[in-house]
Amino acid sequence: MSKRSGEHRQPPLRIFVLDCQALSLAVRGDRKMIAWLDLAARGQADVVTSPMTVVEAHDGRITDQRWDWVLARLNVPNIGKDEARQARRLLADAKLHGHKYAIDAVLAVIAGRQKGQVTVLTSDVDDLEKLVPDTIVVKKV
Repeated sequence: MSKRSGEHRQPPLRIFVLDCQALSLAVRGDRKMIAWLDLAARGQADVVTSPMTVVEAHDGRITDQRWDWVLARLNVPNIGKDEARQARRLLADAKLHGHKYAIDAVLAVIAGRQKGQVTVLTSDVDDLEKLVPDTIVVKKV
């Protein structure tokens, strides 16, 4: 017996994309950020960031063990030339340029490639809203 289309469908996966500030909050143990990481650990969401964001958020006061704990709960996709080209196009379309926006543009590319209900958690709401499609929610942390 087969199920008809639309019956017993699972809701779209919730995906939280972390910028530098959001990732920094997670490694410092912020309760709200830890709750999102716990959702990921239970398979109820996916938490994603860019490799560049991991580097940007580095804080020598945080132990390697703490970083390892957080990174074990994150999806950090690889980036290459295609993503760099797409980020460059996003910046050009938004009339932005320079290092201030580079990591945000890569994060926007990664957010745009996710499937599900995507929310970008950021301290730079204005910048990210210029770079991501309207289907992605941008929320201030």
